Amino acid sequence: MLKLSLLPLDCELPRACPLLVLTPPPDSVPMAMGMENWTVRRGKFALLLALCSVFMLLILSFPDIRLLVPRLFRPLPPSADPAPNLACGAVADQTITPLAHTKHLLVSAFADRREGKFDVRIIGMFRRDSVQPLRCVFCCSNRTLAAGQSASKTPARVLTHSDHFGFPYGATDVLCRIPGGCLATHVTLVPEGHGPDATALNRTFLPIRNQGGGGAASLPQLNLTVCISNLFGDYNNVLQFTQTLEMYRLLGVNRVVIYNTSSGPDLSRLLHSYSQEGFVEVVPWPIGRHLTPSRGWQPTLFPGDIHYYGQLTTLNECSYRYMERSRYVLLNDIDEIITPYRHGDLVAALTSLQQQHPKAGVFLIENHIFPKIHFEPSGRFHRRQWEGVPGVNILEHIYREEPNRAVHHPYKIIVQPRSLQQTSVHSVLQSFGEVVQVPPDVCRIVHVRVPLQGHLTLDQLHVDQRLWDFSERLVPRVDWALRRAGLLRSEVTTPS
Repeated sequence: MLKLSLLPLDCELPRACPLLVLTPPPDSVPMAMGMENWTVRRGKFALLLALCSVFMLLILSFPDIRLLVPRLFRPLPPSADPAPNLACGAVADQTITPLAHTKHLLVSAFADRREGKFDVRIIGMFRRDSVQPLRCVFCCSNRTLAAGQSASKTPARVLTHSDHFGFPYGATDVLCRIPGGCLATHVTLVPEGHGPDATALNRTFLPIRNQGGGGAASLPQLNLTVCISNLFGDYNNVLQFTQTLEMYRLLGVNRVVIYNTSSGPDLSRLLHSYSQEGFVEVVPWPIGRHLTPSRGWQPTLFPGDIHYYGQLTTLNECSYRYMERSRYVLLNDIDEIITPYRHGDLVAALTSLQQQHPKAGVFLIENHIFPKIHFEPSGRFHRRQWEGVPGVNILEHIYREEPNRAVHHPYKIIVQPRSLQQTSVHSVLQSFGEVVQVPPDVCRIVHVRVPLQGHLTLDQLHVDQRLWDFSERLVPRVDWALRRAGLLRSEVTTPS
């Protein structure tokens, strides 16, 4: 009689040995040969071979069947091919990365071939009084480096932004050229001539974004993206925040990007809810770990290392982050709503403006203050459901200051991001397209905040109820968003 034997468990399957072996019992062969009919023996042997063949076919065709008999199998040894990784060194895992042996900070890197001989733009925050010659160091996917070898290097061009408001640190761009024959995936900087640990394996690299090929080019294209520069100081203005986001949704915005240093507990819950939905992208901005940020724009009044929590850097970074994904990018603050007055939404307004100004790449929108100290008298939008929600109810504030155009009056910006090179808060520093100031009767900023001209009396203000035109859709959407985040007790229905 033939015996079916399993191989020992230390056998490496299936490379080194067969799965099953047919062996006759050593003491029974002569007896079996003499007592059994050859036809019967042959039939049993054929049956066992058939069963073994079926079993092996199942193993090869359905590897997961091994889960049914786990003790019969040991995991295969890892493949000799290396797993995909960065051969040059570590990859930055934070939004802000200190640059070794300098006083500078790196944020992100983007493919940017708009300026002739350069291929990559690195965005960072540099100490302005200690800028030294730098070299760009690239990690090339088609080159594997051993320890002690140096990655591909090219000279760097450092461009400190002209707007820094007198603070020691300022937003800075570094332009790099990719060396010939290098399929660059990551980049970093190194001081010119620096040697003690200049090997590639000792550096922290930034991934080069916006290169396409399964990256940004394959993502859905957006019409409108809003970039909110910074949340800080445990910001918890939940009601105004929700109203602003839902207004932007009604105005045709596809994505809101927020750079968050710190937010209050209620707003954090709301951000998490919007992030899960996909409407909001929250970018961590832990600038306090690296610098002492100023809470204002005047260093004499608000001392620190950098202007307003690095606002200029975040606005530029956001524009490049969405350069290949969004047709337009709006750069403003969370308490501002860029609002069309002749069109039903911002997409229609921008389409009309672009037709009138086909070479325009930048649109400046005039800021209009709605003082939050003055309330609409009827109480039409004073809703009891919102009384327990922290923050300002923008629908209650319909009185608007007339801008004093005899002095500097701020604008905020809508850009075609591929036209932008460098931006400040209220103006673009460098761009490729024309700059257009949009008339306020076409589009203006609704900015509910403390008064800018506090001496104005109520009868010197304009009544502006433009936001009320959206109230029938806005109110249920705000209720829904607050309810979803667990911030509204009353029952509300999902908006249509």
